[in-house]
Amino acid sequence: MRLRAIVLALMVTGLVAGLAGCGRVEHRREPDLRLPTARAEPAPTLSAAAAPAVGQRRSGRMRIAVVTHGQASDPFWAVVNSGIQQASRELGVSVTYSAPDSTDMGRMRGLIREAVASRPDGLVVSVPDSRALGPAIRSAVRSGIPVVSMNSGTAAAARLGVLAHVGQPDRRAGQAAGERMARHGVRRAICVEHERDNVALEERCRGFAAALRSAGSTTDVLRIDLQDRAAAEREVARAVTERRADGMLTLGPAGAAPALEGLRKEYLTSRVKVASFDLSPEVLDALEAYRLTFAVDQQPFLQGYLPVLFLAQQGRYGVVPARGTLVPTGPSFVTRPDVDRVRRLTQRGIR
Repeated sequence: MRLRAIVLALMVTGLVAGLAGCGRVEHRREPDLRLPTARAEPAPTLSAAAAPAVGQRRSGRMRIAVVTHGQASDPFWAVVNSGIQQASRELGVSVTYSAPDSTDMGRMRGLIREAVASRPDGLVVSVPDSRALGPAIRSAVRSGIPVVSMNSGTAAAARLGVLAHVGQPDRRAGQAAGERMARHGVRRAICVEHERDNVALEERCRGFAAALRSAGSTTDVLRIDLQDRAAAEREVARAVTERRADGMLTLGPAGAAPALEGLRKEYLTSRVKVASFDLSPEVLDALEAYRLTFAVDQQPFLQGYLPVLFLAQQGRYGVVPARGTLVPTGPSFVTRPDVDRVRRLTQRGIR
């Protein structure tokens, strides 16, 4: 109960709000990920006086399934999984984590259906494409499985019938990034999309463009293919030169890496103010070296931790904070003075 009170206090004060989209994608082929957490010790059984109402779970041991579009081996999703593991240990629940081997909506839809068929006590899903994944998620809701969405899918969550969505409002985050870019004097900017089938990235670019347009600046979208790293680097450098860009927003560490390297190889680094979504050791190094102006943090640890917490409380006590609404984890901003503090938390799997 004390933990639940702390989380509710954080939500009221806005401290939870820090920062679909999404993280970096490793472009390698491997089997679909199916990662069980270490089984936690069950929480104490409730006394008869404190027993939940009929239909609520009486045992402290629960099983929660997590299905995302990003593997836990990816740096961004590793932090999400760190939050999941922490919640599993603290709350005495068993959690399984599944993800497709790449950003493949058909494979992810199949994993959600498999999770629903296993009848977990709760389901956590990311929603990069609500049209592709919506039917599978709604089937979970109709079958009586409590669902919390996280990361991607902020705009679609309410239509899917989930208990709550934990994540960053991506258009608002993109707009905040554009406002910062405008204050830095950027007049012509490029938004670099590195991942297909992810509406969160598109929303970030739209918000970014809207903010710069309001400031009298212009933006273009550049889509790169991370399967060909050398070509991506060349495309970034060519776009900056041809469009005479003085600002660039990348949408995750996976997009930041070829963008920064392409600028470096063509001696364009000093001409362009670059910002990126999400954190990684490489992003922090770039901030420290003045190669990045700022990073947008959506606090992936909380995106893993809070859905497990909410589902555990729903199963045991029938209570869920912010039912049917967004629990924002971003955006927050990391700049060069923050690097040392954030790096220490990164080493612990929290940032």
